[in-house]
Amino acid sequence: MGIGPSTKETTLHHFRDPLLDVVSSDNDIDLLGIIVAGTPQENGDKVFVAERAAAWTEAMRADGVIVSIDGWGNSNIDFATCIEEVGKRNIPVVGMSFVGVQAQFVVTNKYMDTIVDFNKSGEGIETEVVGENTVAAIDAKKALAFLKLKMRKREEK
Repeated sequence: MGIGPSTKETTLHHFRDPLLDVVSSDNDIDLLGIIVAGTPQENGDKVFVAERAAAWTEAMRADGVIVSIDGWGNSNIDFATCIEEVGKRNIPVVGMSFVGVQAQFVVTNKYMDTIVDFNKSGEGIETEVVGENTVAAIDAKKALAFLKLKMRKREEK
C-alpha cells in the first residue's frame, strides 16, 4: 500500500527533480540540502526518523522546510510525523503529497495546514500511467510560494 505506478517517481524524475530545480534556482532561497528518508514499518521507528530529520533541519538553522512524499496510506504516518516534528521546532513547513479524491490523510496534525496536492489525473485517482501523479514544476512553484509566505509571516512576528 502506498505507491502505485502513477505516483512512482522514476529514476529520470529523480535526476530532473522539479522541486530541486525550482528551489535551487530561486535567488531568494539558500538551499541547505535534501534529506532522503525511508518509511520504516514500525511506528516507533517512524517517529525516530521524523525526529532526526527535524533535528537535522533545526541544527542547520533552516528558515523553512518542504516535506514531500511519493506515497499514501501507511506512509502518511511518516509524512505527518515529520511535518509535526519540524513544526514543533517553529520552522515553517509545507507538505507535498498525492491526495486526489481520497482528500484525507491517515493521520493529521495542526502543522499540516499547507499541503500541495500533486494529483494530475482528472478523476483524482491513482492510475496505471507511470509517473502521471508526481511532482511537476508548477507543484514545486506552489510549494515554494507557500513556504515563502509562511517564512515571511514568521519574520513579521
